[in-house]
Amino acid sequence: MIDYIAETRINYRDTNNKISSANDVYEEVKEFSNKSQEHFITIYLDGANRVLETRVNFIGTLNQSLVHPREIFKRAIELTCASIIIVHNHPSGILSPSDEDINITNRIKEASKILGIELLDHVIISVFGFYSFRSEELL
Repeated sequence: MIDYIAETRINYRDTNNKISSANDVYEEVKEFSNKSQEHFITIYLDGANRVLETRVNFIGTLNQSLVHPREIFKRAIELTCASIIIVHNHPSGILSPSDEDINITNRIKEASKILGIELLDHVIISVFGFYSFRSEELL
């Protein structure tokens, strides 16, 4: 099954909501922790780590989401954001990253360096909590 791009904006906020930890990220997107399909979400931040927008970029199958960095960074450039945090849910509930999760994180990290938009974290969420690449020193 081919994934599709959702491009659904879930939040557009004033700049009072600041992200300072993986727990803040989880609170921002926890409504997606129990979805039956993978949702790949990007949180777009200004220079003070305030949320400019939270967006579902892709919705996948039960256990897979094909992520395209160009779609993530297209919106980042439009918003002139300073950094991003990427998030996706694991419908299985397993929080540890797959090889594919690690590979896409590295691809997005390389693109972020080229564009000058910092990738602050990749957070995996499920009904059992969250896993932060930054906290686990994988980013």
